[in-house]
Amino acid sequence: MATEDLGNLEWERSKISQQDINLLKKLGINRKQDSLRFPKEESYPTPPMEYRVNFVDHLIRGLSTPIHDFLRGLLFMYGLQLHHLTPNSILHISIFITLCEAFFGVQPNWSLWKCIFLCRCNGSSTASYNIGGVVICVRPDVEYFDVKFPYSAQGWRKKWLYIHEENHGSVQDNIPPFDGTEKICLRRSWDAEASDEKAATEALMTRIRQLQNTRGQELSGIQIVAYFLRIRVQPLHARKNPLWMYAGDEDADRLSTDLSIKDLEKLVRKISSLSKKDTVPTSCGVTPYSTTNALPQDHANASPLPPLHEGGEVEERVVVTDDNQGASRPESETAGSRKSAASSEKDAETEATASTHSPPPAASPTNKRKRDEVVDSGTSKAGASRAEEVVPDVGKKFFDPYEDALVSS
Repeated sequence: MATEDLGNLEWERSKISQQDINLLKKLGINRKQDSLRFPKEESYPTPPMEYRVNFVDHLIRGLSTPIHDFLRGLLFMYGLQLHHLTPNSILHISIFITLCEAFFGVQPNWSLWKCIFLCRCNGSSTASYNIGGVVICVRPDVEYFDVKFPYSAQGWRKKWLYIHEENHGSVQDNIPPFDGTEKICLRRSWDAEASDEKAATEALMTRIRQLQNTRGQELSGIQIVAYFLRIRVQPLHARKNPLWMYAGDEDADRLSTDLSIKDLEKLVRKISSLSKKDTVPTSCGVTPYSTTNALPQDHANASPLPPLHEGGEVEERVVVTDDNQGASRPESETAGSRKSAASSEKDAETEATASTHSPPPAASPTNKRKRDEVVDSGTSKAGASRAEEVVPDVGKKFFDPYEDALVSS
């Protein structure tokens, strides 16, 4: 049976409450004039010039514009737009950047990212999603931080708005203009593991294990989330300074003053599965780097970011079609993690039903693509033809309870 593309059917009139607006104001996300614009009567996004489409749930999980180079590179490498990513996926990226900058003292490491994460389509055998159509999850053989994501959330797709895309270098360096018709295509980069770079990232993987297992100094995913919310710095923002140079109340990248303890706890519980009975951490098990806990003088910071668009070709972005999908795939591979930010003990059993795709054979140069050049009107041309937009057989179904949909592997 052919997969139905829900596409535009998912978009409807935005329903952002006054409570949502007050939260964004309290977090300082709309502190600059015209940084946000709220839709009026339109039922389909038509962003003004230099604006992009985003969601309240993305913004409260660490996203601000201009976006961090790591996120820009990730979108380019995976061939995605912001609205393709789920809130949990956005939080994964925020946690990872905070982990690298504040607890490793390095720039977000693309090789390390590929060792930990992969992408999956969000949909079923009969329907594919566009809004939140891609889920980032932890590889099955990786021990990573358990963030305790919420088990369900309703209505996040309806809370869309326009965010101002501040000029960040050339047009190619900015967020791609919104294109609600662009289909999500499975690419090699979604599953490409940094096999040749594992030796270079082993020290960081060892450090992750140490941070989780050092008695009395255990670091949890919730602690990392509470930390970046507490210091009022958006991890996915193109900041003046990395988090290891965080300067406290006077830091130039802070969006607002400190949240009250009540507001901080409420926000942490809103984006996690913590209940009112659970304690929200007020500090981390290990002290993060900052101006008051400076990096050692001999600290190395060789940390590659994902490739950014420079008008060239990136082989890893080739689309996986029926012809190049690759025949071999171990049946034992699963997309559920024993201890991951994508799952808790309750949902681990359902996530473990999914299987991963082995990277396909190397594609010929004719299968590589250049990113389309577009005029920044805030919206790409609707219905623009793309020769590689072939949606592959997505295989077994994978359920992410939070995203309220089936995730296909």
